Amino acid sequence: MTIHEKILQKKAKIAVIGLGYVGLPIAVSFAKKAAVIGYDINDKKIESYKNGEDVTQEVSGEVLQNTSIDFTTDENRLSEASFIVITVPTPINYDHTPDLSPVIQASKSVGRNISRGTIIVYESTVYPGCTDDVCIPILEKESRMKCGVDFYVGYSPERINPGDKVHRFENICKIIAACDDITLSEIKKVYEMVIEAGTYSVSNIKTAEAIKVVENSQRDINIAFMNELAMAFDRMGIDTNEVVDGMNTKWNALGFRPGLVGGHCIGVDPYYFTYEAEKLGYHSQIVLNGRIVNENMGAYIANAALNQMILAGLTPVKANVAIFGMAFKENCKDVRNSKVMDVIWKLRENGIEPVVCDPLVDKDEALRTYGIKIESEIDVKDMDCIIVAVAHDCFRNHSVEDMKSFFKDASDNKRVIIDVKGIFNLKELESSGMRFWRL
Repeated sequence: MTIHEKILQKKAKIAVIGLGYVGLPIAVSFAKKAAVIGYDINDKKIESYKNGEDVTQEVSGEVLQNTSIDFTTDENRLSEASFIVITVPTPINYDHTPDLSPVIQASKSVGRNISRGTIIVYESTVYPGCTDDVCIPILEKESRMKCGVDFYVGYSPERINPGDKVHRFENICKIIAACDDITLSEIKKVYEMVIEAGTYSVSNIKTAEAIKVVENSQRDINIAFMNELAMAFDRMGIDTNEVVDGMNTKWNALGFRPGLVGGHCIGVDPYYFTYEAEKLGYHSQIVLNGRIVNENMGAYIANAALNQMILAGLTPVKANVAIFGMAFKENCKDVRNSKVMDVIWKLRENGIEPVVCDPLVDKDEALRTYGIKIESEIDVKDMDCIIVAVAHDCFRNHSVEDMKSFFKDASDNKRVIIDVKGIFNLKELESSGMRFWRL
């Protein structure tokens, strides 16, 4: 009997390691068809899940309360699983080199607890060659077994988009690769238990790893192009969003818009690609330059706010400034690698400590990660300048007139609004009497 058949009959278990924005939805989906162990090293997170509370907001409380996932922080429980999915984060260090410590630790935990015949699938984003060169040797060392003989390894890059309620784990085509054809067939069958969009097999693990980093590098480069245009159009007195709206009337327009590019994928994955390429003697001509443009956007936006305050006759160091949005992207509570911090740091360099408001993010996480105290909208008042940095729907629901309630009782031309993502109607901004700027 194959592993897939045993899983279907619940004679074998699936374990998912790393229950964050990616791992939890995967575990929930598999648990509809199989016996699933959900493992994470975070005690607080596991307790929340057991209580039906999703700290990631990717799964509803009702779904969590009714799932059959066996949540645990005990790595020894991994020994019960015949099919293990690793979905731990893979961030970068301060020097932009890959931080593989989470995937290394996960590999050690798995290696200590696997039995013969187990299939391990990595979903964590890594550079091409990492699974073969880093992960498999750890599994072999810890288990004292041989990959391809005693246990088997595959790779299937995660494609979940945090905060996206349309493109979900089940309806996104799954890239799969494995150490041999038999393992690939088993992985395909297991994933197709729950993946409605089907799977797409590639010839080897290194290719599957490359697909993931290229997907996000492509998006990063396209956004960098729009950011570069936005900076040029700013000097030309042209509204970038109006240009994009017009461009999008053509069938083959890509629809990218300028903005802050952070998070744990687009702002990170290009560095995984360039890291491995440079090790092999190839120095990126495009990818890294796109990263440079996007890395500098936070400072550019902060400088625009400072300039607009000066033009409004304000003294920036004495001004009250609020930032709406702390998450790395709209309609998401995730603050990892949020480039809003770049805006904040630049303002601080100029003696400004902004008030930060974001009703979606976890206040404790923002405080723990960045030392930022998140205020409620009701506490935002008497402002001179407001920077709307993230296009949450809750911010989009405010009219330009609504925004005036957050400002000081002053003439409109003394009020500055920085609409980073262009969420407000341009004509309303122009007729408001306020000084405004859009990226």
